[in-house]
Amino acid sequence: QVQLVESGGGLVQAGGSLRLSCAASGRTFSSYAMGWFRQAPGKEREFVAAISRSGFSTSYADSVKGRFTISRDNAKNTVYLQMNSLKPEDTAVYYCAASNYRGANSKVDEYQYWGQGTQVTVSS
Repeated sequence: QVQLVESGGGLVQAGGSLRLSCAASGRTFSSYAMGWFRQAPGKEREFVAAISRSGFSTSYADSVKGRFTISRDNAKNTVYLQMNSLKPEDTAVYYCAASNYRGANSKVDEYQYWGQGTQVTVSS
């Protein structure tokens, strides 16, 4: 099993940047594909970005392509989400998740472990 703790959320103006971090503990971090999801009030949880176990493969939601970058440091048991050119519609609780499946998975039900989430608020 793996425990996940997100950090780095906050309030930022439109056009600004934030970097989210997700620290993992428990089983070997490199055995999990990792993903970021978000959930805005009244909406379903949606895929943001994912990265394979090795870090060689990544995938992104169309809404964040070119603005967000996912990366991982297996030596530090941490996955990151660099968010640039933030928009008010990026406002949500952001969740880190770990998957036992290979690849940069994009579906909620492909992830078995979840963090508690970190709030990101983008003001206009």
